[in-house]
Amino acid sequence: MLKIGITGGIGSGKTTVCKLFKTLGIPVYEADTQAKLLMNTDPELKALLVNSFGDDMYREGMLERHKLAEIIFNDPIALEKVNSWVHPAVAKDFDRWCALQTAPYVLEEAAIIFESKIAYRFHKIILVTAPDELRIERVCVRDHADAETVRKRMAQQMPEEQKIALADYIIYNDHQRLITPQVMAIHKKLLSNLK
Repeated sequence: MLKIGITGGIGSGKTTVCKLFKTLGIPVYEADTQAKLLMNTDPELKALLVNSFGDDMYREGMLERHKLAEIIFNDPIALEKVNSWVHPAVAKDFDRWCALQTAPYVLEEAAIIFESKIAYRFHKIILVTAPDELRIERVCVRDHADAETVRKRMAQQMPEEQKIALADYIIYNDHQRLITPQVMAIHKKLLSNLK
């Protein structure tokens, strides 16, 4: 079974692309969603967070996400520490999940595959990309955010040109090219790699 990473900057349209792969019967593991779940359910991860940041990190067994966000967005060392715990927990969970799948390949959707230096875990990487202004517009609508806030979030991610150079496949979600034919072409290539 091939393990394929699918990534892209904020507002690129990863979720839309993943839905298309799902319609083809390809299972999609949503790393960000699972990371949130694991921070509430994985005893080892919870213990690390409590030991480092205090008992008030959890209320009634649920992570106080805003408290953690406040800490890690203002302290790069704390962010690195949390990532060094969460990424291995997600990797272990992904492997467990993969063992239950029967499809010819699976996708792991993760926003920061290149930034987190986890690309080595995948056979191939798909990048979903879109022009900056279109991404900003999408995120402003989706998150009810202002453009400046979105630009700041985008500035924390690796530049698109670098990601394009590192990816095996590119899906352009730019309102110029249809997404479905791009997904179908990659799907066929991945299946042919299995023969």
